[in-house]
Amino acid sequence: MKPIRELDRAAAAGIRFVLFDIDDTITEDGLLLEESYSALWALRRAGLRVLPITGRPAGWCDLIARQWPVDGVVGENGAFAFYQVEGRLERLFHPSAPDPEAARIRIEGLRAAVAASFPGLRIAKDQRYRLFDLALDFAEEAPILPLSAAERLQELCEREGARAKISSIHVNAWFGDYDKLSMAELFLSRNFGWDPIQDPGAVMFFGDSPNDEPMFGRFPLSCGVANVRRFESLMRHPPAFVTDKAFGYGFAEGCSIILSLIDKN
Repeated sequence: MKPIRELDRAAAAGIRFVLFDIDDTITEDGLLLEESYSALWALRRAGLRVLPITGRPAGWCDLIARQWPVDGVVGENGAFAFYQVEGRLERLFHPSAPDPEAARIRIEGLRAAVAASFPGLRIAKDQRYRLFDLALDFAEEAPILPLSAAERLQELCEREGARAKISSIHVNAWFGDYDKLSMAELFLSRNFGWDPIQDPGAVMFFGDSPNDEPMFGRFPLSCGVANVRRFESLMRHPPAFVTDKAFGYGFAEGCSIILSLIDKN
């Protein structure tokens, strides 16, 4: 991982889309930082397309698409994208996402199976706002569990036939052949004419944890905020760049460097 300050002007000039994870990428201790939110507005003023790519639930994504200075949001680790068209909220579901009612039934079964093998299982407080996945809390609320507990939860979910990813706060599990990357590519191509073969350098992605790894591996201009180093041993494909600062401060740092290089700040 190279320091983000080594990003060169030629590479920065091709960026049209800034994609980013939310938890511990633009937040710290669960709070959206002033520095990172201001960076979103600065990117927007510069004419760049801005999209969160998150594991957070549909309920959160509805608000984000309506109220944040963004061009859409990919939620629940790639199950859907929400975006606005002329003041109207639109929803694009991944072709591999199951029917929401079928997903609910399978998720309830998964929850029961994992609970049987993991005493004290903690379901994330935002589970009620989800359509497609199960969010298991290991680090969002106290007591904070070790990373080894998250790895065990991931293993238990996969044993039940689910896909499972570790974020900085949750283990997310779902049934369906999708992830953050496939939905992000679909949304960018469908809504903005992005060419996944010819134009990978048009995307800069910021993240912080293993569930961002597909994005890190896909985009040559990927960047981890400094706290990504906590998960370095769990990733085969780390980001190309890393910030000096952690959390949303690192995101703001990276955005400032991009804007200084394209002379649109």
